Amino acid sequence: MTESERITRLFRGLFDGDPWLDVQILATLQGINAQQAGRRIAEGRNTIWEIVNHLTSWRRNILDRLKGKFIPSPEHNYILPVEDTSEEAWQRAQRELRDSQEEWLRYLEGLSDEDLDRTGSGKDKTPYYYYIHGMLQHDAYHLGQIVLLAKLLKN
Repeated sequence: MTESERITRLFRGLFDGDPWLDVQILATLQGINAQQAGRRIAEGRNTIWEIVNHLTSWRRNILDRLKGKFIPSPEHNYILPVEDTSEEAWQRAQRELRDSQEEWLRYLEGLSDEDLDRTGSGKDKTPYYYYIHGMLQHDAYHLGQIVLLAKLLKN
């Protein structure tokens, strides 16, 4: 198995497969409704919904970087208030996250091991390997937050 194939397996596993940490993004979100996703458990803390939108935006930002389009990190870090808190909007937010997963898988499936050593264009000399593993770490970090918030909301 190539390194690119192993990385693709990690992406699939964490999102909706059988990851080592035994928690998946998709399965975790399926147990959360719009009211729970939009509820802020404490002042100054993010909601599950805000975290999901943050994940989706960063996944797309980094994928754009890997495709040669550098988008600077916004000051708000993709944590923005959710305006429409309907169940339909929550389903749409989850669909956007699933769509970002499909975009990543399409990208990764076309990646060779040699591509992992490439770096960004211009001033961005970050190796693709670093970006890709960073995205996995970012997803796992925020999945932990979502799991904890979901447990607190259900108690």
